[in-house]
Amino acid sequence: MLTLEQLRKDTAFVKERLSHKNFKEVDLVDEIIKLDDHRKSVKTKLDELLAQRNSLSKEIGILMKNGKKAEAKDLKNKIAEIKENADAAESEFQLMEEKIFTHLVKLPNLPNSVVPKGKSPEENEVTYTVPSIPELPETALPHWELAKKYDIIDFELGNKLTGAGFPVYKGKGAVFQRALISFFLDKASEAGYNEVQVPHMVNKDSAFATGQLPDKEGQMYYVTEDDFYLIPTAEVPITNMYRDEILDEKNLPVKNVGYTPCFRREAGSYGKDVRGLNRLHQFDKVEIVRIEKPENSYAALEEMLKHVEGLLKALELPYRILRLCGGDMTFSSSLTYDFEVYSGAQKRWLEVSSVSNFETFQANRLKLRIKDADNKKSLAHTLNGSALALPRILAALLENHQTENRIKIPAALIPYTKFSHIGVE
Repeated sequence: MLTLEQLRKDTAFVKERLSHKNFKEVDLVDEIIKLDDHRKSVKTKLDELLAQRNSLSKEIGILMKNGKKAEAKDLKNKIAEIKENADAAESEFQLMEEKIFTHLVKLPNLPNSVVPKGKSPEENEVTYTVPSIPELPETALPHWELAKKYDIIDFELGNKLTGAGFPVYKGKGAVFQRALISFFLDKASEAGYNEVQVPHMVNKDSAFATGQLPDKEGQMYYVTEDDFYLIPTAEVPITNMYRDEILDEKNLPVKNVGYTPCFRREAGSYGKDVRGLNRLHQFDKVEIVRIEKPENSYAALEEMLKHVEGLLKALELPYRILRLCGGDMTFSSSLTYDFEVYSGAQKRWLEVSSVSNFETFQANRLKLRIKDADNKKSLAHTLNGSALALPRILAALLENHQTENRIKIPAALIPYTKFSHIGVE
């Protein structure tokens, strides 16, 4: 969440950055400042009334002590009138506070200066592409046909059990999935991330703190009776482990990794984008989350990018990296890079990871602060990244590593799968 200080310190800059992110309600900035001006005037009035009341109360005590009951009674009547006005001012002050907060939470994070202009994914900036893209024979099959051919993923059974977007992994398909999760977790641990297991449901405070509410309410599954949300990503519970905390800067960075299933309604998805594993309502993902000092957060972002890139290289997958334009960024992000892998059979790029720096936006909602050696407190920077999301990784592995009679397992995964291929022995 942006702060009033940010809005007031450089109003023109804030409005320009919001426009860069294609935010349509930039005038909210002026409205918030106007409400804050009014709030301050009401607070001044309230403070004056309370000061008058305290002063008169002291006078009443002196008058009563001196036996001047009639004069004390007159002052009591004045205090009653002041109290009535103070109560009205207090109510107005609280109303202004609520209005300011309601408007503030509608403002997205400001995009970093390197974020390219643009309104759609087509305007994202490609920062790296592997030198060559594999060419598969015309007989190459998409992963959903490979899954059926080798009986490793059953989409129809998942539809029977739950509905579209909930596949069932079987046999070597299930082992392959588990192997990828273990591989990603082990690599994150080697890179210094602390593994955590977190709940798969969160409360409203957690969903608000990381920016899912109120921006993405319609995309999450909601447990009505308990007022919980199924997590769209492990980012939500892992980051919220530090909500309302003050961290000593000498203990930074904080680096956590967690594996969870993720749940997304994906309302409005249709066509080729939802075939097979391309877009699911439930999927597995390993997430890395960091808390950093502000001056170190962009170096940390680069380190996270290198980590994800290393995973894709180990899996022998063709990939590219995109810097997202303003219109394609999430509500909370200041700078996001997406990794895409090439699907040889579908002949298209599939997003498999987003790595983002949120700067202080989430920390302000979280009330997550750091203190320095002088005990001075400031907001932390938070970052996270998919390392990696499994469905499209698995889809690309099946497609790109297929031969006529089998699917090759990348060498890095064989110690985890205990088999070198799927298909003909």
